[in-house]
Amino acid sequence: MALKVAIVGRPNVGKSTLFNRLVGKRLALVDDRPGVTRDRRYAEGNIGDMDLTLIDTAGYEDVTDESLEARMREQTEAALEDADLILFMMDAREGVTALDRIFAERLRHQHKPVILLANKSESRESGGGIGEAYALGFGEPVAISAEHGEGMADLYAAIVAGSADIFIEELDEPDKPIRIAIIGRPNAGKSTLINRLIGEDRMLTGPEAGITRDSISVDWEYEGHNIRLVDTAGMRRKARVQEKLEKLSVADTIRAITFAEVVVLVMDKDDAFDTQDLQLADLVEREGRALVYVAAKWDLETEPQSRLAKLQQMAEDKLPQLRGSPFVALSSHSGRGVERLMPAVLQAHATWSVKVKTKDLNTWLSLATQRHPPPAVDGKRIKPKYMAQTKARPPTFVLMASRAEAMPEQYKRYLINNLRESFDLPGTPIRLIVKSGSENPYAPGGAKSGPERYKGDAKTAPRRVIKKAEREDRLSNLPGKALEQKKAGKGKSKPLSGLKASANKKAGSSVAVQKGARGGARQVSRSGRVRTGQKHAPKK
Repeated sequence: MALKVAIVGRPNVGKSTLFNRLVGKRLALVDDRPGVTRDRRYAEGNIGDMDLTLIDTAGYEDVTDESLEARMREQTEAALEDADLILFMMDAREGVTALDRIFAERLRHQHKPVILLANKSESRESGGGIGEAYALGFGEPVAISAEHGEGMADLYAAIVAGSADIFIEELDEPDKPIRIAIIGRPNAGKSTLINRLIGEDRMLTGPEAGITRDSISVDWEYEGHNIRLVDTAGMRRKARVQEKLEKLSVADTIRAITFAEVVVLVMDKDDAFDTQDLQLADLVEREGRALVYVAAKWDLETEPQSRLAKLQQMAEDKLPQLRGSPFVALSSHSGRGVERLMPAVLQAHATWSVKVKTKDLNTWLSLATQRHPPPAVDGKRIKPKYMAQTKARPPTFVLMASRAEAMPEQYKRYLINNLRESFDLPGTPIRLIVKSGSENPYAPGGAKSGPERYKGDAKTAPRRVIKKAEREDRLSNLPGKALEQKKAGKGKSKPLSGLKASANKKAGSSVAVQKGARGGARQVSRSGRVRTGQKHAPKK
């Protein structure tokens, strides 16, 4: 288990900036205005070779009434109780303020190691503020610049020294949790629902709209399943989002949907399936995530049965691509119907992760095409061949068919709806990819054809016949001596009469033997001339 470190201080001193630097990602929203962070956020980070569990907190305000700032202070105090080591940050440019002294007095009662950080120390104006920090009573301040990454080595040395006496228990790594994102419009009751599920006031709630700004994740265990709940900021219509901070919150919510596995869409029962709700559900389907509908504030409904039937019919009519998604009506304030949410979420996750055997798919494909054959486009019929599932989460299928590019969208929707009903896949997004299976992969230009080699013209060029007149013309162009030799070799010399064609030849010898009329042997060359010599001359 990593060392838990809480980053605390008054508003707008750079706590979220240091949090993002140690985590290595821009998780927390950062802006020049004070009070951007409201909830406490947990994330895994490191500095040097030390693993840390970092806690980003809201700016400390010295108020105890029922205001939003007082509730933010309660979140900061909860982080102080949960942390093993505290990083107390102050602004070196502005120096020590009255609120810094009040918060320092509060930290002295924690009985936990406190490291004083003087942030924004990259300029010369910060020298006086660093000197004033000694008056807070936490020893020598560590001068850092969270924005530029200066002083991280000194911070590492201070954390090592401050955590020397802290015992860190080693725990086994938990299984990968199921990521569940809670989305909806502002003031729909998303944070209240998470607090009701986990049984504690973990999220900051209230009657004000738009309290949640960051996407806050909470790890939780439900009946042996590791769950990671992600609370997101409310999303209004795009035309109404004008401020920079709200744009950052919306982008953070969209990122939470992208990384989620199951998305719970929380809607107000009175105006459920408004235009914004439909757009959010369509975004979830395009991202390929499992979806669960939640109608909140159900304890205020006077006719629950008829209203629930009406809402379910609206879901079927307005979102046919998500037909069969679970629908849960509950009240986060009173807890009515909350126990039905997690079974619906787990069922949606199981359906989203389903895998279908190829044999069953092709049996179904044969029956589906017999019941409703593909239409003929331009007088030619489309012939489905076979089908297979390539991946799950969401279920993705590939259909091989002839003339795949001509298959109408209406027939694809028929196959998807039939597939959903036949294999019991309600609500989950289904991807169907139609490919043409008529291409030969070994043909030139195919996937397995390889580089084309040049074979030359020898085998394919027609044989050229040289005519006699052309041959004579070529001979006339030769030089004089070559022409004479060519003409001389044109007529072949005939062998002498009586020369046997089957005369014996000795290896390396060019002489044939011819018997004379008197029985004497004469040497005859291959050209037919008789060789004469003094050695064989007759005696007188």
